[in-house]
Amino acid sequence: MLDVPRLPKPFPTRRTPPPEHDRTAPDGRPAAGGGTAGRDRAVDALRAFAILGVVLGHWFVTAFVAAGTDVTGLRVTSPLKAMPEFAPVSWVLQTLALFFLVGGYAAAKGLRPDEPWGRRFAGRLGRLARPLPLLAVVWAPVVAALSWAGFGGDTLYALVKLVLSPLWFLVVFVVLTALTPAVAALWDRCGAWGAVALVAATALVDAGRFALGAPAWIGWCTVLTGWLLPFYLGVGWARGALRSRRTAAGLLAGGAAATAALVAFAGYPASMVGVPGADVSNLSPPTLAAVAFGLAQTGLALLLHGPLTRWTRRPRVWSAVSAANRPAMTIYLWHQTALMAVTVGTALAFGAVAGLHTRPDDAAWIVHRVVWLPVVALVLAGIVAVVRRAERPGSRTRRR
Repeated sequence: MLDVPRLPKPFPTRRTPPPEHDRTAPDGRPAAGGGTAGRDRAVDALRAFAILGVVLGHWFVTAFVAAGTDVTGLRVTSPLKAMPEFAPVSWVLQTLALFFLVGGYAAAKGLRPDEPWGRRFAGRLGRLARPLPLLAVVWAPVVAALSWAGFGGDTLYALVKLVLSPLWFLVVFVVLTALTPAVAALWDRCGAWGAVALVAATALVDAGRFALGAPAWIGWCTVLTGWLLPFYLGVGWARGALRSRRTAAGLLAGGAAATAALVAFAGYPASMVGVPGADVSNLSPPTLAAVAFGLAQTGLALLLHGPLTRWTRRPRVWSAVSAANRPAMTIYLWHQTALMAVTVGTALAFGAVAGLHTRPDDAAWIVHRVVWLPVVALVLAGIVAVVRRAERPGSRTRRR
């Protein structure tokens, strides 16, 4: 018999791991193995700060006042109505422009020439909308139970309005995210001149509202122009623009100076959040002052990018930032529910409590509210833990 030479055994095949910049989930969570080398951690830190600002801002400026000893007749007001000198607090805690800036940056980074944008957008939309059904499922019986407990229709309307009010942001954010390819194309064609056009459009709408006698409804056009501006700048940032410190400093100084001038000489409110009973709100709809303030926030965010990059290299810091980003949308949708749970629960158990059900008209109320904030934060943490588990009931099985 002929000796047939043995062929050498093939080398064992090994699956090539993906490059580090691909080992991150599309929603910002570290992928299996923990690779996050390709993420811009400073942008994630900015998003976490934006979440913190919105949550603390709402918890500070939302006050429930009991009508005497009747805690079932709560009405909603704001400490800024009785204490306008605390308006600078809103300058620190109103961070919506920062949300849209990092949203535009992340959406532009998600554009891939080899992947249909519709597929990626559907994934983003699913992550944004996932907490919504549970919010409705929970609040429907809660409203019925509060009505049975004796809470009046005005109180229930105010509570439900606070629950639903964060959804306007989600709608605008989804629309802008869907338009990311068009916004990116506009940036490639117009560059910074597109931002100038958006500022000019907002100024024209405000001039029509406040000086030319145009109908008030045209003000809602600035919901698009006002929030598209930071989103547009975020897209430009992702495409390599706005990288110099001179540009960042110019945005910060110019935006701050314009905001101060509009408040001091043009009659715009000093508060960057809405105040009950005020004739004009800087947010509903956004005014030119809010747009200028957003430009200042954008400049500050760009200046902080380098220090935040170095800061988030610390493992503990990055763990905290990552932990805040994973449930960001859940926190945003449920933080007012946590405040109302503490407020209504203590009212039913103990009656009117200082800092929760008393008039926000002096510094003592602020001290009492600060004391209650850790309790509200603990309730929110519990809600987020339960909601996140309910949103993905099969996650544990998939991990196994």
